[in-house]
Amino acid sequence: MEATLPIKDLKVHVNNKQILSIALPITLAIIIPQINMLTNSMFLGNLSTEALGNAGITGVFYLIFAVAGNGLNNGLQSVFSRYAGSDDTAAFKTILAQGIRICLQLAVVGILVTWFIAPYILQLVADPKAYPQEMSFLKIRIFGLPFLFLFQVGNAFLVASLNSRYLMIGFLFEASVNILLDYLLIYGHWGLPAMGFNGAALASVIAEIVGFLVIIIVLHKTGLKKQYALLSSLKYDKEITQKIIRISTPLIVQYVISVTTWLVFFIFIEALHDSTAKAISNTMRNVFGLTGVFVWAFAGTCNVMVSNLMGQRREDKVIEAINKIVMWSFALCCCMCAAINIFPGVFFSLFGQGQQFVKEGIPVIRMVTLGLLFMSIANIWLNGVTGTGKTKVNLAIEIIAISVYLIYTWVFMKLHYISLAMAWSNEMVYWTSIFTLSFIFLKSGKWKTGTGE
Repeated sequence: MEATLPIKDLKVHVNNKQILSIALPITLAIIIPQINMLTNSMFLGNLSTEALGNAGITGVFYLIFAVAGNGLNNGLQSVFSRYAGSDDTAAFKTILAQGIRICLQLAVVGILVTWFIAPYILQLVADPKAYPQEMSFLKIRIFGLPFLFLFQVGNAFLVASLNSRYLMIGFLFEASVNILLDYLLIYGHWGLPAMGFNGAALASVIAEIVGFLVIIIVLHKTGLKKQYALLSSLKYDKEITQKIIRISTPLIVQYVISVTTWLVFFIFIEALHDSTAKAISNTMRNVFGLTGVFVWAFAGTCNVMVSNLMGQRREDKVIEAINKIVMWSFALCCCMCAAINIFPGVFFSLFGQGQQFVKEGIPVIRMVTLGLLFMSIANIWLNGVTGTGKTKVNLAIEIIAISVYLIYTWVFMKLHYISLAMAWSNEMVYWTSIFTLSFIFLKSGKWKTGTGE
């Protein structure tokens, strides 16, 4: 039977206890799928260097659609949090219903693009030997998209309603299923077929279905579904839908542009025809995932807190909140970066590669972790902009930063290639641009509109 819970005060306060109460559960939730991704790469690395390298470009391609859902997720968090700050929790059921409708439409677009447009694009840029395997993987992998999006919508509600402690339940089940099925389907254990690279794709799809089902059970068993009358009606609401689209669309475009640019970077790496460089670069995605868990958690916390403060009409507290969150983000990211730089050989050994792989990878990991320190500050300020609701400014910042990033990448990948480590220094250039523009905008006070719209 569902528990009946009282409606609690959802107004946030600018103090360390509040920040950590939101961020730490998100951190735990984020680190679970990152461990999952790491395990996936370990399995593929032990399968072959080529499989590990191919997982890079396919992973980034899928990430384009995943971050589109993340853009919607962040937009929904802003809308939920704005209403939470103004004590209008009755709107939660309508916001959730419209979010579900939008995310399913977005997922259909992603599936159609992958099946009918992506083959023509990848065939032009991918290594001819790797293309069949990469395309086969993607055509399976993309069917997890609707369930991933629905999972993200549920998570947006949990974070904005200050119930982030429940996040890790869904992630834990999803990651456990994925790791088990990776082992069974990649290698063919317990009587199951040895599907190799495609086994990793199918494992991920099934895991995302499980994650979605678990989040539904969580909403039901915790009483949150009944408390806020969630899923009681999926009736179309024009006003809320337009608000979600207005805030989310610039974020979706921003994230898609950002990761598409990363895909371009991986295509440049693929053009080197160096399987070791591809494999090292794929492991860098795991570095970003594992080392960046605190950064993404505190970035999400910043979005929620700033949106909530805007709803409370406490705009004078926004910069103070951002500064407090930055200190936590930078300090914890430093700890993660220090650990991975002290023991880089241990990290690389997880992927079943030889000493040459480790030797070539260490300079790259030094550069990437330095970029992560830049990200730990810049990403918080960028999400501060998101929280104000000025997501068109987010998009403008992203376009400028990406332009700088692409020019830099073109110079050091095509015109004057020095090393893979030098190529990865583009992350520092990107995050420096993001921080500078976000800082200038927020310090200008132009976001203080009274209504926050």
